[in-house]
Amino acid sequence: MECVACGGTAITERSDRTAQGYRRFRCRECGRQFNERSDGILNRAQYPSDVIALVVFWRLRYKLSLRDLPEMFLLRGIEFSHETVRDWEAKLTPLLIEHLRRRRGGGVRVGRSWYVDETYIKVHGRWCYLYRAISRSGALVDVMLSEKRYMDAAKLFFRSARAVTGVTPSRVTTDGHDSYPRAIREQVGDMVRHRSSRYLNNRIEQDHRGIKSRCRPMKGFGSVSSAARFCRCHAELRNLLCPRSGRDRGSIAATRRRWFLRGSRVALDVLTAA
Repeated sequence: MECVACGGTAITERSDRTAQGYRRFRCRECGRQFNERSDGILNRAQYPSDVIALVVFWRLRYKLSLRDLPEMFLLRGIEFSHETVRDWEAKLTPLLIEHLRRRRGGGVRVGRSWYVDETYIKVHGRWCYLYRAISRSGALVDVMLSEKRYMDAAKLFFRSARAVTGVTPSRVTTDGHDSYPRAIREQVGDMVRHRSSRYLNNRIEQDHRGIKSRCRPMKGFGSVSSAARFCRCHAELRNLLCPRSGRDRGSIAATRRRWFLRGSRVALDVLTAA
């Protein structure tokens, strides 16, 4: 362990602990006192990290509003406001996004047949476009929120999708919007087969139900930045927890529970360590 102030290694542990039960330390070189959370985002938080991690996890995973979570934890003797939930979400979701996107990098779980489409998300009373892409197996390729549906947004989406997956698709299926052919040709390559049919694209149309049903209890978002952050983190977490293949989806309940627990521990460990 190193000192959070000077980086020294002459650290001694104190006998007492913080109010949340974290170990306390003292640097003999600079005299600075710190605890296990001193160099993290949640250093000044009044609640244990595991409670904060669970609040953010439930917020992203389940159809709960900002006011539902304080009521649920109030029954357990933990009191905080809905604005506190909003603050925790804003602080922790970027870390979770970065970890999960880096974790699935290299294209290990993403095939070369992509289905691309955009759906509507209400932000501050007006509709924005959420670009989404999945592979043939249903694995997430990428998600991007845009205020407009035009050529530059399509190019940026395909550039981001290639960067995060490390995969160049051999086939891309879209709904026939005019911006897609040129965006695919310039950002993905001339050799990619582009299929344009709303019927062939039903796979991604059905996959929109995850984020659409999640946004209804929230009644939209207040800003584009918060909407983009939530939609991306929700998609990454949903991709982590969902079975990858048809065989896994049809497996017994015990296997599906183990899959969920394994993915949940990954997300909670990232949130707790913030």
